[in-house]
Amino acid sequence: MAEMLWKPSAERIAGANLSRFIAFVNEKHGTSFADYPELYEWSVSDLEAFHEATWEFFEVIHSKPYDQVATDLDKMPGAKWYPGAELNFAENLLRFRDEHTAIIFRSENGSQRSMSYAELYAQTASLAAAFKDMGVGVGDRVVGFMPNIPETIVAMLASASLGATWSSCSPDFGFRGVMDRFGQVRPKVLVTADGYFYNGKTFDSLARVAEVKAEIDSIEQVVVVPFTSEAPDLSPVPGAVLFTDLLQAQPPDMEFAQLPPDHPLYILYSSGTTGVPKCMVHGAGRVLLQHLKELSLHCNLKREDRIFYFTTCGWMMWNWLVSSLALGATVMLFDGSPFYPGPEVLWEYAAQEKISIFGTSARYLAAIENEGLKPGEQYDLSPLKAVLSTGSPLSVESFHYVYRDVKKDLCLSSISGGSDLVGCFAGGNPIGPVYAGQLQVRELGMAMEAWAAENRPVVGEKAELVCVKPWPSMPVGFWDDPDGQKYHDAYFDVYPNIWFHGDFCEVTPEGGVVMYGRSDATLNPGGVRIGTAEIYRQVEGMDEVADSLVIGQDWDNDVRVILFVRLNPGVEFDGDLVKRIKTLIRTNCTPRHVPAKIIPIADIPYTISGKKVELAVRNVIHGLPVKNKDALANPEALDLYDGLEELKS
Repeated sequence: MAEMLWKPSAERIAGANLSRFIAFVNEKHGTSFADYPELYEWSVSDLEAFHEATWEFFEVIHSKPYDQVATDLDKMPGAKWYPGAELNFAENLLRFRDEHTAIIFRSENGSQRSMSYAELYAQTASLAAAFKDMGVGVGDRVVGFMPNIPETIVAMLASASLGATWSSCSPDFGFRGVMDRFGQVRPKVLVTADGYFYNGKTFDSLARVAEVKAEIDSIEQVVVVPFTSEAPDLSPVPGAVLFTDLLQAQPPDMEFAQLPPDHPLYILYSSGTTGVPKCMVHGAGRVLLQHLKELSLHCNLKREDRIFYFTTCGWMMWNWLVSSLALGATVMLFDGSPFYPGPEVLWEYAAQEKISIFGTSARYLAAIENEGLKPGEQYDLSPLKAVLSTGSPLSVESFHYVYRDVKKDLCLSSISGGSDLVGCFAGGNPIGPVYAGQLQVRELGMAMEAWAAENRPVVGEKAELVCVKPWPSMPVGFWDDPDGQKYHDAYFDVYPNIWFHGDFCEVTPEGGVVMYGRSDATLNPGGVRIGTAEIYRQVEGMDEVADSLVIGQDWDNDVRVILFVRLNPGVEFDGDLVKRIKTLIRTNCTPRHVPAKIIPIADIPYTISGKKVELAVRNVIHGLPVKNKDALANPEALDLYDGLEELKS
C-alpha cells in the first residue's frame, strides 16, 4: 500500500490553475469532469479537443489561426500540430512589458541583480536589432556558450524574435564537447560570457571561444557579455563585440517574425552514446504549448510566483524554466556551485527572495540530507508551495526528507521527461495527493504507458516507458537527417509507430509513476545525461589505453560513472595515470563526465558484430541477469566484472 505524504487543502484545490482549466473544459464541451483522472483519460482519448482547449485557455498570441488542431494523429513521427497557424515564440514570452520583476539573478559569489519585464523587452529589442544588422534571419542559428545569467535569456529571445534557431551549452564544456555540438549546427552568431565562476574559482571562456571560432567557419560574429570582468579583454577573439555596446537607450519596437508552429526554435543534444550527439530540433509553437501546459497546469505557476530551477544552459530544464515568462512569473536564476560557500546557499536564496516553486535534482536533495541541512528550521520558507525534482529517480527517503525537514505543506512533484521532448511524460498534480516514491501523474495529453515484454501495458510492474500517441513537443526532426532515419532509429525502431523512450518505469495503481532509470547504457549522474562515446573518444586516444568501457553504477540514490581501462602491455596502472585520464576528460568533456572510479581490467566484452556491451556489464555489477550471451564474442570477459571489491565503496 502506497504511503500518502500530502494532499492539498480544499482551498488549494479551488485556487489551482488546473481547477480553472477543468471548469473551462466542462463549459466548452458540456462535460462534468470532477478530478484529474477523468480529465487525463479525456485528454489522451480526444487529443484534438484537449489541444484545442489548451490553445484557447492560454490565449496563444498568433497572427494567423490554425486550419485544424492536428493532422495525421495516427502517425509517429508525422503528426502535425496547429497547421496553418503563424506565431512567434518570443512574442508570447514577452507579452508582459510592465514593471513586474521578470528575472532575478544571483551568482555563487553573492552578487545579485534583477530585471523588470519592461527592461527585458528593451534589452531584447536592442539585441534583436543588432542581430538583424549582423544578418541574422529566419533559419539561421545563434548559439550560446553561456552561464545561467539574464543575458542568456535575452539572447535566446532576440534570436527567436527573428525566426533564428537557438542552441546552447554550458561553459564548462571542453573544446571537443563544444565542437561536437555547435560544429554540427554551424551557427552564424556565437554569444558568450567572458568567463564564469564555480566553486570559488574564476574560469576564462574566451580562449576556448577563440578555438571554436577558428574551427567553425560559419561563425561571423561573437558577442561577449561582461560577467567576470566589467571590461574584458577581447583580443583573444578578434572582431568580437561587447553585449553592452549593443544596447540602445531608445530601442526600436520589435518586429516578431510570424512562423508556423513547426519552425525550429531550439536545437538540443542527445548524450552521444554511440557517436557525436544527435541534434534534436524542436518547433516553436509546439514547445510553447507543452511548456504552458506543464508550468501552469502541472506546476500551478501564476504571475505572482517566483520559480527557480537549479540548472545550466546545457540542460533542457533551462529552456523549460525560461518559458515561465509567458505566464508573467518571476524567473529565478542561479549560477555557480550549489555548495559554495556552503550547502545552504540555495535555501538562503529561496528564503531571502521568497521563492514559491523550487526545482532541483534528486541527487541534490540526497546530498543536503547527508549534510544534515534542515532548510525548514533554518529559514522562513512560508512562500514555498512546491518542490520539483528531476534528473534521476527520487528515493522514498528523499520524499520523507522534504516533508520532514523542508516543509510539511507543499506539493512535492518529482517529474520525468527529457531533452527529447523538452518537457515531461510524468509530473505534478497540484490538486491531487503525493505518495512516497511516486511521480504524481502521467501528464495531460501524454499517452504514456509501461509496456511489458509482450508489448502490452501493465500496471504495478516495472516495464519499458513508451508513448502510444503523438504530442506537440516531439522533435520536428533531427538536424542533418534529411530522410528522417536517425530520428526513426532513436525512438521508433523497437515498436513501429510507438515512441520507445529507454526508461524503466511503473504505472502505479494510484495513477502515479515510479521511475527506475535508464534501460540503456546512457549515464545519468546528477540528472545530467552523459554519452559513453564522449568519454571513449578521450580515453582511447591515449597511448597507454588499449580499450575502455564505461558504465553507470547505482550509488547513494544516484548514478556514479565507472571507467574500466584495458592497458597496453608494459603500462603500469598508478595514481599518475588516473590523474591524467581524469584531467583529459574534465578538459575536453565536462567535470560531470569525470569517472568516480577508474579500474584496470583484463578484457572488454564485445558482441560478435563488434559492439561493446555496456548494459551487460552494468547488469553484472548490479547482480542482474545478462540476456543474449550468445551474441557476445567473448562472454567469459563478463566474469571479470563480477564481485569487484573496488565497486563496494
